[in-house]
Amino acid sequence: MGNPPELYHRILNIPRETSPQEIRAAYKNLAKKWHPDKHPPSSKPEAEARFKAITEAYEALLDQQENRAVFGVCNDGRAGERAMACGRGGVGGGGAHIARTRSDDFGTRMAPGTPAREFKKVYSSGNSGGRRAFAEFSSSIMRKAPPLERKLECTLEELCHGCKKEVKFTRDVVTKNGSIVKKEVSQMVLVKPGWKKGHKITFEGMGDERPGCLPADAVFVISEKKHPVFKRVGNDLVLKAEVPLVSALTGWSFSFRLLSGKKVSCSFQDEIICPGYEKVIKGEGMPIADQKGARGDLRVKFEIAFPKQLTDEQRNGLADILKGCA
Repeated sequence: MGNPPELYHRILNIPRETSPQEIRAAYKNLAKKWHPDKHPPSSKPEAEARFKAITEAYEALLDQQENRAVFGVCNDGRAGERAMACGRGGVGGGGAHIARTRSDDFGTRMAPGTPAREFKKVYSSGNSGGRRAFAEFSSSIMRKAPPLERKLECTLEELCHGCKKEVKFTRDVVTKNGSIVKKEVSQMVLVKPGWKKGHKITFEGMGDERPGCLPADAVFVISEKKHPVFKRVGNDLVLKAEVPLVSALTGWSFSFRLLSGKKVSCSFQDEIICPGYEKVIKGEGMPIADQKGARGDLRVKFEIAFPKQLTDEQRNGLADILKGCA
């Protein structure tokens, strides 16, 4: 049909050494996926082109298999009689044998009610139309429009608990006459607990369309809104707590709420809080995506707030205290 066999194998996503049964199985799966009747109007032109290309690739590969079978019969060591039979187009004993081989081995393809034949009746207007569609598709399978990438902002609470977010965006669409128009579409994104900044959600074929190319993908990249209390580091949450110097030396307690709303209290009565001290609360961080029940830790980092100035009386009193501790 004027196209290299490698292209047909690529379209059907099968290796070169493939049996007729495997070719039919690959065709059946792809035809079911790309049948135009199963696609909305927005993606129907692409589905029709793909279906036609899949159909032609399927028939071309089966034709190739049949030719191998025919030539195998004609050249099995008795070339005289068999070759004459082949040359007569199946007249005589040899021809009958060849006809049986084609019917037995490739009955599914030869049957008039196969999906490929039915598709040609409905969606093709002659063989040249199918070849044009194949040429258009085969020339574009190597090209795809650049992805349409957008940011999807989420709060730390949304990334902790998961949520549903509707996203609206504008994409370029190619009309029937080849012009490009803007179309607003919306999709629903299911944000899963534990997703991180930079995680990508891809809607295949929902990006911009360009003539002669496959539709681009629409890609949404998770971005994280700044939280007033917590900072995310990997799967951990970091909370910075400022402690007055006096409280750091004499005892201190404070409380805060987690992203879940749960109240947590920390008390330091019998210990001195040193600069850089960090308290780790296990299992109170962010959920770990794809690990059910697993969570990171909560790390509370303490910063000592030193006074900006001291009176003479305060200096003398502090000096006496420190002398007593020496």
